[in-house]
Amino acid sequence: MKAVTWHGRRDVRVDTVPDPAIKEPTDAIVKITTTAICGSDLHLYEVLGPFMGEGDILGHEPMGIVEEVGSEVSHIRPGDRVVIPFNVSCGHCHMCGLELYAQCETTQNREHGTGASLLGYTKLYGQVPGGQAEYLRVPQAHFGPIKVPEGPPDERFVYLSDVLPTAWQAVAWADVPDGGSVTVLGLGPIGQMSCRVARHLGHRVIGVDLVPERLEMARRHGAEVVDAAVTDDVPGAIRQLTQGRGTDSVIDAVGMEAHGSPVGKLAQTLTGLLPDRAAAPLMTRAGVDRLAALTQAIEIVRRGGTISLSGVYGGMADPMPMLQLFDKGVTLRMGQAHVRRWIDDLMPLVLDDADPLGVTDLATHRLPLDRAPHAYEIFQKKQDGAIKILLEP
Repeated sequence: MKAVTWHGRRDVRVDTVPDPAIKEPTDAIVKITTTAICGSDLHLYEVLGPFMGEGDILGHEPMGIVEEVGSEVSHIRPGDRVVIPFNVSCGHCHMCGLELYAQCETTQNREHGTGASLLGYTKLYGQVPGGQAEYLRVPQAHFGPIKVPEGPPDERFVYLSDVLPTAWQAVAWADVPDGGSVTVLGLGPIGQMSCRVARHLGHRVIGVDLVPERLEMARRHGAEVVDAAVTDDVPGAIRQLTQGRGTDSVIDAVGMEAHGSPVGKLAQTLTGLLPDRAAAPLMTRAGVDRLAALTQAIEIVRRGGTISLSGVYGGMADPMPMLQLFDKGVTLRMGQAHVRRWIDDLMPLVLDDADPLGVTDLATHRLPLDRAPHAYEIFQKKQDGAIKILLEP
């Protein structure tokens, strides 16, 4: 089969690799019909190479048609149309019982001190082959796959794999009071959907980015926007819009590669020049994140407010402004999305023909799988208006 594979920094290719096969009775094989490139995939493309292996299959936002199931998989069968959550979760361990599916104890990667395995995402998270491919072996398929109806296009459902649950959790974790306000930093796919979810729930939303197409898309869906490219003092601008207090909550949808973090950028660049054997332990012990978005979030949020982190961070010794956090009484909530936890909230919205979350107005590019290298390049460089890219095997 054809699959998108990692070969080094900014080097992804479409290779011919062996077809996947059932290995465990809880496996399923799915023929992929649509798969997406996520902002987190860009971390693999640019920063997290020390934790990748050459030939690793990328991608964690797939959907398709079930081809085959293992003997212990009963809730789906061949021919069913399914979306695959990016968490690999068993559904029955202690953590899954708490609906903390991203911390599943069955698939936890204890040798690295990390949580549940993830599709297509580094040695730290199980090195499970991903879904940017013609076929995908789905572990823990007795629980994970989400059955969706025939008829509507894939675009209505594919974001249930990651984007929509991550955005829903980001807003839930932000603990915005009724009628309250939230700033969303970063208007990529997660930021866009966080804005729409927050608006759907009745909150005032202020979106911040520096890419014109992203600002326009957020504005189109009802958010107020602040253009970071022309505003020297983003926190000050938001305080001016909120009677000098800042918003009740802030969602950081940017993460480790924020613009405006020269020290973090230098740390990432220098780490990227090291051999993997030296770079990997350095990254797990050092501060290598660009913290501009997080430090802005701390400035923006009102006293006693909440910051919700959905952007990925990777350093272990990043400097945190603890005095400011403590003095303002800020609550921080963060973590990988617990995808299955939020599906009952989201499914009625994606089934609604009125499209209340605008899922059909997110993808800017739809490309065949063999154009994945080009897709990664324009997404990483923010070229050609690329906000969300869907690949079709």
